[in-house]
Amino acid sequence: MDNQIWEKPEIISWTQILLNSYKRLLNKELIERNEDLLTDSKNLYNADFVVLSHNNKPDPIYNYGNQQALDLWEMNWQQLIQTPSRNTTEPISREEREALLKEANLKGYITNCGGVRVSSTGKRYLIQDITLWNLFDSNGEYCGQAATFSHWQKLE
Repeated sequence: MDNQIWEKPEIISWTQILLNSYKRLLNKELIERNEDLLTDSKNLYNADFVVLSHNNKPDPIYNYGNQQALDLWEMNWQQLIQTPSRNTTEPISREEREALLKEANLKGYITNCGGVRVSSTGKRYLIQDITLWNLFDSNGEYCGQAATFSHWQKLE
């Protein structure tokens, strides 16, 4: 039932946090927005680029991935939301990833970063032109980070 995940009230709300934070920090829309929040949620979930987010815990766990992300990471929704985001990075790249997360945390967002990521079955991908941004709820409280990218290639 992953294909209907975007209809859940908590996902509709989280979609607004993703979209509002992106707009606030980057001064542009991530997707063309609608007056209808359900449509926004559906459109982001079905976008032809990857969108992922994790919570603000010390060892962040994914709490959102659109269909493109689930396909790339080779996971279903339940697997994704139990996965520490560090687990999609090769161990050798984790220090670099941590530095990028900290930089985004300080600046609010970063663009044009990249790196090697690993799916749940061990497939390796070079992802490029990543935008990483901080997430804030409607009260302005920091609640995690998100990433989007549309360029990746499978590595042998």
